[in-house]
Amino acid sequence: MRAADHLTLRPATPDDAGLLAAWDEEPHVIACVTDDPEATSASKGDDLSAELADQSDIFRYLIAEVDGRPIGAMLDIDPAREPYGYWAPIGDGFRALDIWIGEADALGRGYGTRMMTLALDACFARPEVQAVLIDPLTSNVDAHRFYRRLGFRPAERRLFNDENDCLVHRLDRADWAASRASVA
Repeated sequence: MRAADHLTLRPATPDDAGLLAAWDEEPHVIACVTDDPEATSASKGDDLSAELADQSDIFRYLIAEVDGRPIGAMLDIDPAREPYGYWAPIGDGFRALDIWIGEADALGRGYGTRMMTLALDACFARPEVQAVLIDPLTSNVDAHRFYRRLGFRPAERRLFNDENDCLVHRLDRADWAASRASVA
């Protein structure tokens, strides 16, 4: 990461479907969403064009760009209202995030931390949000370390969609505020 690198998050549009689909076939992205060694895509055939056209405050994609170059994506979800029931049952006051660096040459450069910081600041700017959740695979110990460095704490082990063995992590508003105050 160079000092001149300027990272931003912008709303994804239907025009980003091809970019997201290409990243979904990258081995490092696939490894973050499944333990299946035969998997060839992270999205499992999801219609990304339809998802991108149907975004709202409940379910929206963000594209991370460094100096205008797309390098990764995030998914910001209201888990109590998302249409697929993935997080159910869950009450109000939460956001859930997914993050992936799509470009292999952007890995290990600090961009993930910067992406998460921007997204967490946006989540906690909403007064109703009391905690943010993230659901890395139980086997993804690198992700667990990454989220713990950001202040997340393991909350529960959970099987999603009858196949994804995840260790859900939670970051409470007070913990995020304390970590941001120590940086300021």
